[in-house]
Amino acid sequence: MSLIVTMFAIVFFTQLISWVGQSVLLERAYGAYLRLFQYGLITQRRKLKADILNTKAELMRTSAQDHFAKWAKLRRSVDKGLADLEKLNSELATAKTTFSMKFNTFIWVLTTGLQFAVGLWYRNSPVFYVPPGWFGPLTWWLAFPFAPKGSVSVGIWQMACKRVILIGERVVKDFIGSPELAESENENEVDNKVPQKKES
Repeated sequence: MSLIVTMFAIVFFTQLISWVGQSVLLERAYGAYLRLFQYGLITQRRKLKADILNTKAELMRTSAQDHFAKWAKLRRSVDKGLADLEKLNSELATAKTTFSMKFNTFIWVLTTGLQFAVGLWYRNSPVFYVPPGWFGPLTWWLAFPFAPKGSVSVGIWQMACKRVILIGERVVKDFIGSPELAESENENEVDNKVPQKKES
């Protein structure tokens, strides 16, 4: 694949992740991680919650005055269940923090790190050459910092790709129309249709 297409694909992929939202991707990936690698803990927590709810319901039906021994046993069972649940939740919270750090690092390497690495690797390579005289004295800027004179460098091409993608995003959003704008227009229409009271 040519350098021009490769850099555009990398920049587009980075913007795609930005559009979807890294937090959304993190939640989806974490859900998949839990189902694949922490299924035992999830099942255990679900079972423990159900047991606690059942024991609590039974505790509420049991009179502390008439059946104190049974009530005390149920109370200890609920307390132990809650302590175990808190421990499980703590383990899952720690697992989520660790996963979040690794996932964010992975996304950074896949987007920003990859752009930086490709830019560094191809810093002396021209992405393409511009026809002589098109940009006059500004031609040197397109080759900044290390590309041959009269060419477009990887860094400048990355900036141009990002700019074009952002403009394309704005055009699509304007074409589709934002929901907030549509809601405000609907409210204005309703307000205009409601007859105003005449002041006496």
